Amino acid sequence: MTEPMPLSAKLEDFRVNVVDTDDFNRRVIDAYNNGVAEKGLDADLQSARSVIPAATGALRDFSYIAPEIPEFITQNCVGCMECVTQCPDTAILGKVAEPATLEAELAKMEDATMREEMRAQWGQTNKYFQVPEKRGVGGGLFGIFIDPTKCKGCAECVDACGDHDALKMIRKQNGTLNWYQKTFNFYQRMPETPRKYINEKALADMMLRDDALLYVGGAGSCMGCGEATVLRMMLAATGFVYGPENVGIVAATGCNTVYTSTYPYNPYRVPWTNSLFENAPADAMGVRARWDQIGWNKKRLWVIGGDGAMLDIGFQSLSRMLASGADIKVLVLDTQVYSNTGGQASTSSFFGQEAKMAAHGKAQAGKKEHRKELANICLMHKNVYVAQTTAAHMNHFYKAIMEANEFEGPAIVNTFTTCQPEHGVGDNMAEHQAKLAVNSRTFPLMIYDPRKGSRIKERLSLVGNPNVKDDWYKHPKTGEQIDFVYFARTEGRFAKQFDKDGNPSAAVLEANQDRLENWQLLQELAGLR
Repeated sequence: MTEPMPLSAKLEDFRVNVVDTDDFNRRVIDAYNNGVAEKGLDADLQSARSVIPAATGALRDFSYIAPEIPEFITQNCVGCMECVTQCPDTAILGKVAEPATLEAELAKMEDATMREEMRAQWGQTNKYFQVPEKRGVGGGLFGIFIDPTKCKGCAECVDACGDHDALKMIRKQNGTLNWYQKTFNFYQRMPETPRKYINEKALADMMLRDDALLYVGGAGSCMGCGEATVLRMMLAATGFVYGPENVGIVAATGCNTVYTSTYPYNPYRVPWTNSLFENAPADAMGVRARWDQIGWNKKRLWVIGGDGAMLDIGFQSLSRMLASGADIKVLVLDTQVYSNTGGQASTSSFFGQEAKMAAHGKAQAGKKEHRKELANICLMHKNVYVAQTTAAHMNHFYKAIMEANEFEGPAIVNTFTTCQPEHGVGDNMAEHQAKLAVNSRTFPLMIYDPRKGSRIKERLSLVGNPNVKDDWYKHPKTGEQIDFVYFARTEGRFAKQFDKDGNPSAAVLEANQDRLENWQLLQELAGLR
């Protein structure tokens, strides 16, 4: 009779040790990139458990996705970093170089034509050249570089650049991708942006630092995905202050876990785990308790989930976490729809919105329930920091993330995240629609900070919204009222709510009144009414 295997030996058989990243990249990533993974890979324990090392998404190639790619027009750039910030795929990056350092690197290039082309990628901006010159630290040259393997051609960066016209989309032709790869390789060879050029008051400058680029791209998100930009910005703000080694993520099942863990590609440079749809906050409470037990009190722990995970099935878990007083931060990716499972309506959906299980027809004109206001509910929990913001409102967003990290206790940041397929908008429209959602009172900006006073009106700030004392914001040039009806006209999910002459339905008018009442409630709580 065979002797039973010792318990320790059984455990050893099933233990997954630290992944050898070089071996994983060579054996697994190469197999997937070459299209032979399903036939050539061994069914080992690491594959069985879907263990993915950090930042393997950097090795993924999306250059075949789109026929166009952004072109940088150096002389028009002002160094605002808006394009770098809004890119959902870490496909466009900026860097500041001292002139002497740049010339030294250029001198190593043998091809004179290519050397001049590389030099032309760097220009003088008032922000990084003239201002430092006046401060006596020497001006720097600023350049924007596009990674052709990460760019999906959504043109979000061009839209973000706006009136500066420093970016435009061009067709890919023979040699285009090769040239872009050479310029991006040159960007990577250049030293990191010197600290003297980074103004910590200009929060967009954080993405000039490598320690803030904790989302490397290579995720399988849709073109222009509004969620991915939010993830990049949250990690940038947290990593810039606390360092990559002091950040961890617990993610609720949803779009975010699908596009960030499509085996074997992982865009994160920080450790993260994927929990069930409904219990990510509870999972995080366990992680936080263990971290505190071993003295990791200062590490920042973020829970990530969509509106379904946080407003619907997972709300009880979220509420329990907020009541616990644990030092955990929550980032809600609010698309107002269950994007991951085909676009069903959620309690975050707007009245009249068409979605699966809330179809528009003769018997029912879209969603019949009014939207649940997560931020309003969360601020009623004791001693919880609450923010509602968007990636398009860059300074407001970064302020919310940094204050949430500093707050000693639970904090939640609810963000408007455009889902292009479900909202029915263009791939380049995430930033535009987020701004319009705020201007139309569809999704008001707010920060509720318990440290600001003992009364709600002292704690609640609506700074960042236009015309905060008025019911509606009006267009400064035309005088047109920017309300929910105006917003709904711009999105496909409300298309059936307008007749052939553009007149809104009763459902949209009711939704309009709902948005006004929510805005007036916030005004009252903030002491503005």
